[in-house]
Amino acid sequence: MDKFIIEGGIPLKGEITPSGNKNAVLPIMAACILTEEPIILHNVPDILDVHTMRALLESLGVSFETIDAHTWKIQASEICPSELDPELCKAIRASILLAGPMLARAGYITLPPPGGDVIGRRRVDTHILALQKLGAEVECNRIFTFRCQHLKGADILLDEASVTATENAIMASVKAEGKTIIRNAASEPHIQELCQFLNMLGAKIDNIGSNTLEIEGVASLSGGEFTIGPDYLEVVSFIGAAAISKGELKIKNAGPQYLAMVKLVFNRLGVTWEEEGNDIFVPSDQCLCIEPDLNNAIPVISVMPWPAFPTDLMSIAIVIATQSKGTILFHDWMYPSRMFFTDKLASMGAQIVLCDPHRCIVQGPTQLYGDDLSGPDIRAGMALLLAALSASGTSTIRNIRQIDRGYEKIDEKLAALGASIKRC
Repeated sequence: MDKFIIEGGIPLKGEITPSGNKNAVLPIMAACILTEEPIILHNVPDILDVHTMRALLESLGVSFETIDAHTWKIQASEICPSELDPELCKAIRASILLAGPMLARAGYITLPPPGGDVIGRRRVDTHILALQKLGAEVECNRIFTFRCQHLKGADILLDEASVTATENAIMASVKAEGKTIIRNAASEPHIQELCQFLNMLGAKIDNIGSNTLEIEGVASLSGGEFTIGPDYLEVVSFIGAAAISKGELKIKNAGPQYLAMVKLVFNRLGVTWEEEGNDIFVPSDQCLCIEPDLNNAIPVISVMPWPAFPTDLMSIAIVIATQSKGTILFHDWMYPSRMFFTDKLASMGAQIVLCDPHRCIVQGPTQLYGDDLSGPDIRAGMALLLAALSASGTSTIRNIRQIDRGYEKIDEKLAALGASIKRC
């Protein structure tokens, strides 16, 4: 199995352009099922999760033509609701996103349980409840079976602001008969992008970016051409890499309009950047001092649904805190295994107390030292890669398939910025 060998302590310098947003392209690929006409997608990231989704769609009869490395032509002229490979479904959480569009297009699909990152229980109840409100019948006996005669618009209150459940409800609703209102909808940038894509095809989705979506069902959708936006999680990863390596980066086409809350949180860790149109410049003279609360109280960084600080960036923030002066508490109530990677940071020399599965306290700054590491999930894997970049000595990161699931050729991108990193 491939691994990364990293020699730390080298400041990153140069310019970088992030890849397309993984969390946008996966639902958009699934949404291509909703039309028989061809779709051309630009800026498709070359990552494992995207290729897994492609394989799943191809097994349903969707055709793909690779125009270039990041441009695909997708056409679902004929759909066959065949049995999906359980191993492919287990590889990505996004396999569940096939339920909504397949119900709208074919009225039937069976799905093995979805997989993805091992960060604790990730319920699918919200998906089922939303699709049932639209008229679907769902059976669950290890395998999920979704069927319907036809979908009808409904007033849906999601019992949690689940990203993928919101996406499934949107895709099922755009061709449902009548009007659908989705309340307590998630509103992350990738959900906004899915809505914009569907509207380009002829869907009628209003209040995009809010937590109450109004959708008027249409009889059919057309084809079209769409460009996937930048992956803001990758953008923030590069910001963190520049800060803790004491480097200086310009990130091109960074989508700074989505980073207001991230900027507030990173400012509390002593990390700043400048916005130059659609680009971001990260200077080398970072303060890296934790800003206390009033009366010198220990501050808390907690994740919340968008537009608050996202759970997927918690691991990166924790690594930055190990290099910032002061004490801070991190709280991720969403996933009970998100913080288990902190034992690897402790083995590198970080001063971290894991209070419980959801909370940790970080005291910094501390000198990190190279170690033999393994990334348990995409975001923790990238966080450990950042820690290795700032560490003294050599680090080995194993299980890099997890990183490759969400970051395109990250070793080549970092090497172009001066990092000493080898894949072997």
